[in-house]
Amino acid sequence: MSANFRKIDIDQYDEDTLLETELYDLDPRDPATVLADSKQKQSAVRSALAKGDIGSALVTVLDGAPYGPNVEEAKALTLQTLLLILNSTKSTDVPALLRALPAEAHDTLMKYLYKGMAMPGTGEVSGSVLLSWHEKLTEVAGTGCIVRVMTDRRTV
Repeated sequence: MSANFRKIDIDQYDEDTLLETELYDLDPRDPATVLADSKQKQSAVRSALAKGDIGSALVTVLDGAPYGPNVEEAKALTLQTLLLILNSTKSTDVPALLRALPAEAHDTLMKYLYKGMAMPGTGEVSGSVLLSWHEKLTEVAGTGCIVRVMTDRRTV
């Protein structure tokens, strides 16, 4: 008895197959531009952190986050930049920073927090820092933020 029939991709014959690229609009920028923007944001964040302006650094990194296929390097760079901000912030300053952010930035930050939690053995940031930010963000933005992040197909 042959088991070759199990290797046939039957979805290729279905006209109603929903492709992942059809679920959301792709980032209009090309991957090289996205990477260049991420590098520019990283340098702007480092200079803002050197001045002690954490709020500006947070807004900078969350604005125009890279998403979609073929921008994995830019996504990783943006995550590293955000983790740098999270590590350099005092826990007492976090609620005020979160209240100053717009609602869409709350959702983007929540995506990055979940991505940071999913990274195996992260040496850059401890899990307690991510969980602390998650708790305080949920207090400010509510549980709707979590639902929006879980249902959004655009991953950071």
